[in-house]
Amino acid sequence: MAARRITFTGHDGSELAARLDMPQGPHLATALFAHCFTCGKDIPAARRIAARLAAMGIAVLRFDFTGLGHSEGEFGNTSVSSNVDDLVAAATWLAAQGMPPSLLVGHSLGGAAVIKAAGLLDGIKAVATIGAPFDPAHVTRHFEDALSEIARKGSAQVTLGGRPFTIGKSFIEDTGNGVLKEVLGSLHAALLVMHAPRDEIVGIDNAADIFTAARHPKSFVSLDDADHLITKAADAEYAADMIATWAARYIERPQPAPPVGIPEGIVRVSEANPDGFLQDITSGSHVHLLADEPLAYGGTNMGMSPYGFLSASLGACTSMTIRMYARRKGWPLEHVSVDVSHDKVHAQDAALSANEKIDSFTRVITLSGDDLGEERRARLLEIADRCPVHRTLERTSRVVTQLIGA
Repeated sequence: MAARRITFTGHDGSELAARLDMPQGPHLATALFAHCFTCGKDIPAARRIAARLAAMGIAVLRFDFTGLGHSEGEFGNTSVSSNVDDLVAAATWLAAQGMPPSLLVGHSLGGAAVIKAAGLLDGIKAVATIGAPFDPAHVTRHFEDALSEIARKGSAQVTLGGRPFTIGKSFIEDTGNGVLKEVLGSLHAALLVMHAPRDEIVGIDNAADIFTAARHPKSFVSLDDADHLITKAADAEYAADMIATWAARYIERPQPAPPVGIPEGIVRVSEANPDGFLQDITSGSHVHLLADEPLAYGGTNMGMSPYGFLSASLGACTSMTIRMYARRKGWPLEHVSVDVSHDKVHAQDAALSANEKIDSFTRVITLSGDDLGEERRARLLEIADRCPVHRTLERTSRVVTQLIGA
């Protein structure tokens, strides 16, 4: 994933700071992300979701709303409506770059904003919300003690998440008129509602109200015991995976042409989390996998280890080779399974020093089919050794490495 820092003009003329996360491969679609109330574009959930979508060819623009993060402007003069206007401005900037958004993703109050913005933008095919309130006025309960002062003086300073913010009267008045029922009833896009049942900031009943008010197609996914900000890496990863998988059903992503001279394309591996070992693996536009290390080695155990993929490659190639041969011969092979174990053993019997180790793969092949007979089974076992991956592993391979500049 390649991230570009950009700025664009917001609803009131302020310059808004943004990150455009571009796929390292072909750009197939574009998404726009709206962060939670008083948060920012760089919170872990936003970064993770952007990385996952970029891994599947979807560029993501995430930005700081007016007066927050690195964006200019006065937060005290903002409201839900101004956030919607900022989203429209962001979509306009993207369209000017030749990459109009087709997916909107909103977290918490940003979820309410993307639902409202969807009706103002052309080409939106899907909207995903995370912990969104059905009534944006819900957020005012976090500073109820200041409401009378805001009404009397026009604004007041409140403390949210340990940080001071100025809340203006316009925000209170705007959220009070912000029930989403009417907007959801006319939403012309697929909707994904994601919410944690134990969310203590925005209750799960909000998700039920949003889901009930929306028309089909609509989907709901429980985030189980996640907190409102999706602070745990595993929860952010799960939310990102669900959005990426769900969105693929509704967003048109043209199949890219394979690279010239490389019929099967390129397998790209990129870091998903620089603090651990989780890796995004993509092949073309529709295949996405995760690689990781076990917990004991400092990983999060969310994907197969590199050696696991090596064993999987041998097992898959073996099974496919056997199936192709049996199909060509018309033999009654009902099912193939291959168990592969990988170990390093001392090379006493190899042309190496006895102290060196070599890789040892053990395959256990199961062939199902009552009418196969022993002769055919023996032949299929011979065919297993013709598997291309098997042959590659048996002979010395050459790895050519090139370093690309920053």
